[in-house]
Amino acid sequence: MAEITAEMVKNLRERTGAGIMQCKSALVEAGNDFDKAVDILRKRGIASAAKKIGRSAVEGIIESYIHAGSKIGVMVEINCETDFVARTQDFKNFVKDIAMQIAATNPLYIDRESVPIGVLEKEREIYAEQSKASGKPSAVIEKMVQGKIEKFFKETCLIEQSYIRDPNVVIGDLLKSLIAKVGENIVIRRFTRYQLGGTAK
Repeated sequence: MAEITAEMVKNLRERTGAGIMQCKSALVEAGNDFDKAVDILRKRGIASAAKKIGRSAVEGIIESYIHAGSKIGVMVEINCETDFVARTQDFKNFVKDIAMQIAATNPLYIDRESVPIGVLEKEREIYAEQSKASGKPSAVIEKMVQGKIEKFFKETCLIEQSYIRDPNVVIGDLLKSLIAKVGENIVIRRFTRYQLGGTAK
């Protein structure tokens, strides 16, 4: 069987809206047959999840989590479309897992769209200065800077972080899987993380 390339995964993501790991899994199962992989994702309900994103979500729950030792606390609000879904165990477990994720990884933003332009420009400026010291051509430096920006997003944006229970899954994929399962849009609305002796984030 031919190797599954990043381009194949990217094309399948664009077509279905499914997560990276879900696309890889579907391609493996389909023996690299693109159309079969699309069908597999549709049967699983994952491809339809992308269509639900954007729908109004005003129900949901606010979860609090206090880490062992009572030195770190988190409050997170996650919304869904109906009170019925908000009361399901799947939804409650997801909210609890996200609160624990925030406690463990200390994200600064929900997603890359939430990062203030000023912060991003400052980071880019710092990375550019660091990369220039390598003495490499400007085109290579630009790629180095972009790589560091992507790493910054993965470290500071909750949606792009690796899931603490399974590092092969990112939070965004976990979210899409739940959307596909419950059939409603789900939005991580906001969170605050408290650390003893520090300031709330």
